[in-house]
Amino acid sequence: MKRLIYILPALLILFGICNAEDLRLDIMWSNDVHGGIDRAQATFMNPEFPPQLGGGGSAATLIKQVRSWGNSKRESLLLDAGDFFQGRPVGTVTKGRAVIDYMNAIGYDAMTIGNHEFDILQDDLITTLKDAKFPILTCNVIDTRTNQIPAYAQPYLILNRMGIRIGILGFTTTDTEKMSFPDNIRNIDFLSEKEAVAKYVKILREDEEVDIVIVLGHAGLPYDIEPTYLSRYDAKGNPLSDTRYAAWGYDAQEIAHEVEGIDLFIGGHMHKGIPTPWIDPYTHTMVIQGYAYGSNLGLITLTIDPVSKTISGYESPAIREGSMITLFEDEFIPDVEIGEQIAKQVAIAEKGMDEVVGTAGVYLSRTNVDAQSLMGNTIVDAMRHEVNADFSFMNLGGVRADIKSGPVTYRNVFDVMPFDNMVVSFKCTGEFLRRVIETRIEGGRHGMIVSGGKVIYSKKRKNFERITTFWIGGKPYDPNKIYTVTTTDFLMQGNAGLTLLTQVPESDITYHQINLRDAIVNYFKKNSPVKTRIDDRWERNDNAQPTPEMIP
Repeated sequence: MKRLIYILPALLILFGICNAEDLRLDIMWSNDVHGGIDRAQATFMNPEFPPQLGGGGSAATLIKQVRSWGNSKRESLLLDAGDFFQGRPVGTVTKGRAVIDYMNAIGYDAMTIGNHEFDILQDDLITTLKDAKFPILTCNVIDTRTNQIPAYAQPYLILNRMGIRIGILGFTTTDTEKMSFPDNIRNIDFLSEKEAVAKYVKILREDEEVDIVIVLGHAGLPYDIEPTYLSRYDAKGNPLSDTRYAAWGYDAQEIAHEVEGIDLFIGGHMHKGIPTPWIDPYTHTMVIQGYAYGSNLGLITLTIDPVSKTISGYESPAIREGSMITLFEDEFIPDVEIGEQIAKQVAIAEKGMDEVVGTAGVYLSRTNVDAQSLMGNTIVDAMRHEVNADFSFMNLGGVRADIKSGPVTYRNVFDVMPFDNMVVSFKCTGEFLRRVIETRIEGGRHGMIVSGGKVIYSKKRKNFERITTFWIGGKPYDPNKIYTVTTTDFLMQGNAGLTLLTQVPESDITYHQINLRDAIVNYFKKNSPVKTRIDDRWERNDNAQPTPEMIP
């Protein structure tokens, strides 16, 4: 794409076309903010001496600076790719209203809906989104009662910048169905991302006659971008049942490759920033995405030929960071007015957050060793001890932060577990529990975080026969014994692929009305200093052979 910056002017001169100066469109964006509009420390850079990030105040300073570049040949857009509020206290406690207030104040042009927007009930979400002074976009979320896009959203937006008609199309990952409580998505359907995007790109190009199409999608590039594109269809267009994405929605790479007519795809969901756009070799669609929690603001400048009204190239603001600008507070002094607005809301939302609840004797990292991490092990240990269960488990993606050694506050626990998951226990046979675990290690799945037992498995064995050793409470499991198992209400409702749990009779389930955060707090209060370790509770050994209790 960058080559076009040099090739296109030469072609215009060759054919006698006026080589007018390119127009510039500065596109700023955020994604997966998760309530991160407040000041925060960049522990992901240096856990012991983290740099200070300025949050929304610093973002506002940068946004205003970029807008100051505007003239007749240079304008800007400000967009968000979803998951805007759930994660930090100021977002979660206010159910997103504080974040919407900030976005209104700085003047966002549009936002698409992410999966975590459905962490709250529809009525609460509607109340929050009604405050937005900018369009909410999604083309594939449908209200089943009307068979239409919900009233709080629209599929696309058309803006005019410098005489260029720009179509901005939003969509929401269909993975939301697997990640949300059923009550929160009641009467909501999620249509195929690819089909919906293709439909509306055609409408924008042919009916609306836009010059440029930007897709604002809550989906991202895979962590490891394959050098060659892998399709989920065979040569005849039939879906393959064994592809890496068969059970999940379309990612940004697939849509960019399979849907023509998209100039720029701004993504999210993956929490992995892409400093330099990935460009599909076939459609030439550029895909860009940022990191999460308000740590950065994305900025890419599209150069546009004023005659053909097509993109001639792009420019990134920095060599080291590319299009990802980290919002260091000492580099971007927070905007006073917006910074004060955020600080007032933070003070209300975070009352009591700095109470010390215990100490960590070691640095509790969420970095996984197979399916174990010091932080993850601590959480499931806390769950099991809270209700005196035999065994506990949770999904790998449920751990959202580390806790460093030293005093631990309620705020630290909130950062680890920002979601309002509740502790649930159920009774089941050892054989049923074995099948639940097998579900999480079939195919390419990487397992679950467990407490109270020992699991050894081999990926060389066939699905549902991969566990070679399974102990509970220091003894080989008994397939016929009834065990008490604890997990979260999120998983109990069949999320994260654990649909098997929906088969547990209601009479065998106990709803303890204990928030998982409070269970973790109680664990620290009773067991400090907490010195969790990586032990033998979970191990992958592809050479392992079944122990006697595992042989039918």
